[in-house]
Amino acid sequence: MTPSAAPTYSDAQAICIDVSPAVHGRAGIGRYVQSVTAALLTAAPEQPFVMFYNRAAQARPEPPLDRVPALNNALADKPWRLRVLLAQLMRRCQDGMLPGVGLFHATDHVLPCLKHIASVFTVYDVTFAVYPETQTVLNRWFLKLAFPRFLRAAHAVIAISESTRRDLLRLFGPFDASVHVVYGAVDARFQPATPDAVARVRTRYRLPERFVLFVGTIEPRKNLARLLEAICTLREAGTPVPLVIAGRAGWHYRPFADQLRRTALGGLVILPGPVPDAHLPALYSAAEAFVFPSLYEGFGLPVLEAMACGTPVVASQAASLPEVAGEAALLVDPHDVRQLAASIRQVWQDAGLRAELRGKGWQQVGRFSWEKAAQQTLRIYQEARQVAHARHA
Repeated sequence: MTPSAAPTYSDAQAICIDVSPAVHGRAGIGRYVQSVTAALLTAAPEQPFVMFYNRAAQARPEPPLDRVPALNNALADKPWRLRVLLAQLMRRCQDGMLPGVGLFHATDHVLPCLKHIASVFTVYDVTFAVYPETQTVLNRWFLKLAFPRFLRAAHAVIAISESTRRDLLRLFGPFDASVHVVYGAVDARFQPATPDAVARVRTRYRLPERFVLFVGTIEPRKNLARLLEAICTLREAGTPVPLVIAGRAGWHYRPFADQLRRTALGGLVILPGPVPDAHLPALYSAAEAFVFPSLYEGFGLPVLEAMACGTPVVASQAASLPEVAGEAALLVDPHDVRQLAASIRQVWQDAGLRAELRGKGWQQVGRFSWEKAAQQTLRIYQEARQVAHARHA
């Protein structure tokens, strides 16, 4: 379909969701997109949906996404992003790649140049602007150039936390479109694992009987350098605490590896690599505590996942994490190694505190749901259509 033949806003009813983060397994963002899309399909069974993703040959849609009609392209991430950016810069309409679509939900920080299709743009964080030193030069360049254009083009914007919403308004606002907060939630599979499941995970990954856990990509923003310092501080004070860091090696991994080697923590730090989602509930359940000292998070889904599995949490008080953790975690200054070490020691040694945090964690998890997220998102879709009509009337 050529751009001139593209449907008007009133002609096309299908909602197209970019599920690229989900089908390509992009950690927390992927889980957010997978879960909210599944909830949308359940919440609006009469609504025609279409999935979109790039790198089609490598895509692996999981149920229920695999049962939904799909539009896709073969371009890898960088060529795809470059094509979209050039289209935005040249105002070259890309409606023709989305036949029959009346609204496009951009969930991968990439919004095609659309003329007759309403759009919603989801923002997870603005790390590239807040902590530019933690991003690759290429990613920083792309987002600095493209991000403001995507925000201006969208008919509605979703931020996944109030913290992200404030950062958006402070750094890029004001907008013509409304900025809505739609929190994520925890998949139902995240719950305390059975003793047998915990034993299997402990054996598979050669885990000690007691340990604290971090789950996430090993990159500067996660503040693992200070976490290693805290573990060193505890060891030197006579409280050796084993630490399991489960996640893939991300950008700027080498300084972390060098630091780990210099500190000679040896068997105190275990690196099992990325752990499949199916094993995560048992891994969380096996840990004495979950430690998440990140410098900046758009939401921080692992905090809720740990709580859902009954694992006490020590987390950073930065950015969105106080929103997510509420009063159900020990919150620390992510720059204060001594405070981080003291909080880890406290939860490590105090069984009563662990029980208290466990109970508060389950209550906190109950405040978030994918069903609520889906209903909010459907209302935002309706608003985006109305804004699109008004903007182009």
